[in-house]
Amino acid sequence: MKEIIQKDKLVELSYKIVDQKSGEVLTLVEFPVAYVQGAGSVLAPEVTAELEGKSVGDIIEVPIDCNELYGPRDESLVFTDRIENVPKEYQEVGLTITMESEKGDPKNFIVTRFDDETLTVDGNNPLCGREVIFKLEILLVRDASDEEIALGGKPDDDSAPEIEGMVEI
Repeated sequence: MKEIIQKDKLVELSYKIVDQKSGEVLTLVEFPVAYVQGAGSVLAPEVTAELEGKSVGDIIEVPIDCNELYGPRDESLVFTDRIENVPKEYQEVGLTITMESEKGDPKNFIVTRFDDETLTVDGNNPLCGREVIFKLEILLVRDASDEEIALGGKPDDDSAPEIEGMVEI
């Protein structure tokens, strides 16, 4: 008998995030993500609700308006500086740089562009301003252990990427 996703089941899935307008794949996980249904999941409530009652092999698509998640794009979080002011180790498109505000709060910025003269970083979430579809494939469903329920996933599970698009949405 097939296990179905319900409270206290450990679920492993793979997913990709696709831009609704362009069809471009924005994110593709390399390793399965594991979570416990109903145990403080890192997945959006809309996603876990869609997964409820599904089983191994099922594929679901959940449209998400990232403007609702992250608010509108904030151009004040985009900074460009002269390349000579930027250390060489930061001169890589896609690199995440953590900076502190005046209050000491950390904020992640992603290097979005650089050339011979300038480097640009963006503090907006990469999904900000987009309408996307989460395409998820269910790989495993089983009873979760007490430890997994307490943790909301597998102990020491380094496979779950901290992708803003999936975390706390």
